[in-house]
Amino acid sequence: MPEWAWFKLNEDAIENFANDYKKFLCEAKTERETVKYLIKEAKRYDFKPIDELEKLSVGDKVYATFRNKLVAMAVIGKNPVTKGFRIIGSHTDTPRIDLKPAPLYENSGIAMLKTHYYGGVKKYQWVAIPLALHGTIAFKDGTVKDIVIGEDDSDPIFVIPDVAPHIGGKKQESRKGTEVIEGEELHTIAGNKPIRSEKQDEKDSVKKMVLKILEEKYGIKEEDLISADLALVPAFKPRDAGFDRSMIAAYGQDDRVCVYTSFRALIEQEKPEFTAIGLFVDREEIGSAGDTSINSMFFEYFITEIMRKSAAGTNIDVLIKAFTNSRAISADVNTVVDPLHGDLYDLSNAGFLGKGVILTKYTGRGGKYSTSEAHAEYIAWIRNILDKRNIPWQSGLMGKVDVGGGGTIAMFIAQRGIITADIGPGVLALHAPYEITSKADVYSAYLAYKAFYEEGE
Repeated sequence: MPEWAWFKLNEDAIENFANDYKKFLCEAKTERETVKYLIKEAKRYDFKPIDELEKLSVGDKVYATFRNKLVAMAVIGKNPVTKGFRIIGSHTDTPRIDLKPAPLYENSGIAMLKTHYYGGVKKYQWVAIPLALHGTIAFKDGTVKDIVIGEDDSDPIFVIPDVAPHIGGKKQESRKGTEVIEGEELHTIAGNKPIRSEKQDEKDSVKKMVLKILEEKYGIKEEDLISADLALVPAFKPRDAGFDRSMIAAYGQDDRVCVYTSFRALIEQEKPEFTAIGLFVDREEIGSAGDTSINSMFFEYFITEIMRKSAAGTNIDVLIKAFTNSRAISADVNTVVDPLHGDLYDLSNAGFLGKGVILTKYTGRGGKYSTSEAHAEYIAWIRNILDKRNIPWQSGLMGKVDVGGGGTIAMFIAQRGIITADIGPGVLALHAPYEITSKADVYSAYLAYKAFYEEGE
């Protein structure tokens, strides 16, 4: 079994980093909010939009964003970009409950919002918990409005109701675990007060009251909801967990723990040997499909702009050469052994909470489908970096063969010819509305990413 990370690290440094991380989690609960946070903080460290610079020199810090859901950042290194980059990619999206384009209806005197879950959720975990509404509404005149309802203590919250055990027990007990709550049963309560009217039994009077509030308070009409990105996320705040306060319980730590730790490692670079790149992409939780995912051509655009402004040329041969000379980390979390379900893990190939960042040779499912397996030589190179700096780490896979499985953006980075491995902290209760990490593992991830950027060989 690997050693405790706590024995190798400074506890004050762990706690200080954890406090900063929790503040980030409070502020960034959606991919748009995450990108906004990263840009705001990056500017404090002298990062500039890449379009504002005609020429790039060693030490320059640049970024570019795409559709407010993807951002790429770089610190220009001493080596020519044709010798390759150091790339860390993480994803800004998390499992959540999205509103449908036409969500609002009334049934049984209650106004409800129809939803469609996003990513790999256990649907039963999302009922009867406090939810907040986050998102963006785009109006026909071109204006855009961000809304957050349910995070402030004075705000109302939203709840997806569960049926009482007195009457619904038998109905739910007859279902499989994955069907205890169906997708179309994830509608949330939006109101219960009727609008005042001369008609005693006016149809949809509660829905009309909700629409009245939306228009008066937020300037939103029902037709505007179709051009909106609105999501329900847990209204929980990040909290220390355990008598010893050694853990962090929070929503969205997959993969915002890797977003934050890799971002911190990047912004602290000054003049690295190799150009350090941070990719913060969207849509990983649904297979990396879409124009703001790792598969977006925006990735190639950003790299090409760096090469052009570094006088390296922009033809396809130069781009491919740069990719094949690059080294990357897919910064994503892994599972850790759950003490209540240890039979799901191969314990000699599993990660443990509090034992350091997890180096994952491959993910995927079944016969190693949907994965990128890191080459032995690359794993050895990473091991050397971590051990030289005495950074706590462990090897881990995602459950027993044919039991566990999952994917990351590693295979999509690798498709460009970039050598890649998965590295990230472990998460207990992965994809639950409240996930658990070890503070020591979080800090270990930051140290690992920092070492990767700074390695000169």
